[in-house]
Amino acid sequence: MKSNLKHQSNDPNCKGVEILSIGSELLLGNIVNTNAQWISEELSTLGLNHFRQSTIGDNSERIIKLIKEISLRSNLLITTGGLGPTPDDLTTEAIAKTFNASLSEREYLWDQIKTKLSISGSSFNRSSLKKQCFFPKDAQIINNPRGTAPGMIWEPIKGFTILTFPGVPSEMKEMWKETAVDYIRNKFSDGSIFLSNTLKFSGIGESTISEKIDNLLKLKNPTVAPYANLGEVKLRITARAKNELEARNIINPVKEKLKKEFSKFIFGENNESLSSVLIKELIQREESLVFAESCSGGLLSSSITAIPGSSQVFKGSIISYSNELKQSLLNIPENLIKKFGAVSEEVAETMAINAKEKLNSDWSIAISGIAGPSGGNKEKPVGLVYISIAGPNDHITNIKKMFSSTRNRLEIQRLSVNVCLNNLRLILLSKSK
Repeated sequence: MKSNLKHQSNDPNCKGVEILSIGSELLLGNIVNTNAQWISEELSTLGLNHFRQSTIGDNSERIIKLIKEISLRSNLLITTGGLGPTPDDLTTEAIAKTFNASLSEREYLWDQIKTKLSISGSSFNRSSLKKQCFFPKDAQIINNPRGTAPGMIWEPIKGFTILTFPGVPSEMKEMWKETAVDYIRNKFSDGSIFLSNTLKFSGIGESTISEKIDNLLKLKNPTVAPYANLGEVKLRITARAKNELEARNIINPVKEKLKKEFSKFIFGENNESLSSVLIKELIQREESLVFAESCSGGLLSSSITAIPGSSQVFKGSIISYSNELKQSLLNIPENLIKKFGAVSEEVAETMAINAKEKLNSDWSIAISGIAGPSGGNKEKPVGLVYISIAGPNDHITNIKKMFSSTRNRLEIQRLSVNVCLNNLRLILLSKSK
C-alpha cells in the first residue's frame, strides 16, 4: 500500500535536517546522547541547516506519530538507535509502518551477519538476528563494517529522505564516513560549508562579555554566540562560505577584534583547555610544576595529567587532606594551623613554598578550602578557598575566593581548580611580556 503522505514544506528549496534519537535509555538518562552532537557537527561542515533534534523512547506508536510530523516539515531525517536484534529495536518497522510500506528480506545481509558472528545458521536465535535483514523494498542499505545492524537510505515520499544508523557511536560514525557523508553532500548540500572557531574565556562572566559585544552578537555572517560552562565562557564564531579559506577570512577579523578587546581573559581556542595551554607554556619555558592539595583532593592534579605531554612539566603532588599529613608531608608547623586554621592564607602559602622545595620544582600551587556542604562557620563559610602560587625568585601570589554556598561540593572544587590554573597562566603571561 502506498503512503498518502505528501511533503508540505512551505519552502520548495528548503534543506532542513532533523535528528531523531531513539531509545528509552536516553530518556531515562542511562546514557548520554553523544550521537546527536557528533552528527550536528558533521552536518555543519556540509553546510546544512540543522534546525531540530528529538529524542523518543522505544514505543512504535509514538515513533510513527513523530516521523509523520517530521516528514511534513523537513527534507532529511537522520535517526540513531533501534536497529538491533532485541524486541525494543523498532526503528525500521516503525518507519515502514509510517508510510504503509512492507518489509522484505535482503538475503545477502543474513549471510554477512553469519560471517561476522562466525557461527553456523542453527546455533543461535535466527528470528532475533534476522530481523536486521528486513527493509523497505526500494531502500538503499548502509553497510555496517563494525557491527551486525545495517542502516538504510530511503525516500518514502518525494522530497523526504530518511537515513538510519545504530545507536552504538563507533558503528554510527564508521557508517556515516563510509556511506552517508558522500550521499548527503551530493544530494543535499549546495556546496557551501559552515566553519566555526571557538574562543575560550576565564575570569569573566558571560553577561559581561555579552554587554561588551552586543554589536557582534547581531552579525549574520559570521554569527557570534556565547556559551557558558562552569568556570569558563565560550564564544563560537561561525561562518558560512564556499570553502574553508573563505570562511576563515570571514571569521578572522571578528576573532582578532575579540582578542584585542579581551586579551587578558582569552586563554585558548577550540579544543584547548586551561590545562593544555598551561602545559604548553611551561614546556616552552622548560619549567616544572607541582601541587599541594587539600580541599580539591587530587582534582587539580587530575586536570593536568589528563593532558598528553603533562609528564614533561608536572612532577607530582602532595594531597594532604588532614592536618596530620600537612604537618608530616609538608612540614606545616602545628602552631601555624592552630593560630590561623588549615583554611587560611598563611597555611596555603606555607604549603606552596614547602611543596616547591620538597619536590624541587620551579612552580607550585597550593589549595585549601571548605568545599562543603558542611564544615563551614560564620568566620569561614562553605565556599571559602585559599590558593597560593609559589614560583622562581621567591615569587608568591596569594588568592582568596569566596564561592557561593549554593554551589555543590564538586562545583566548588572544579571552580577552585580553574582559578588555580588561570592565575598561573596570567602570571606566566605577565612574565613573558
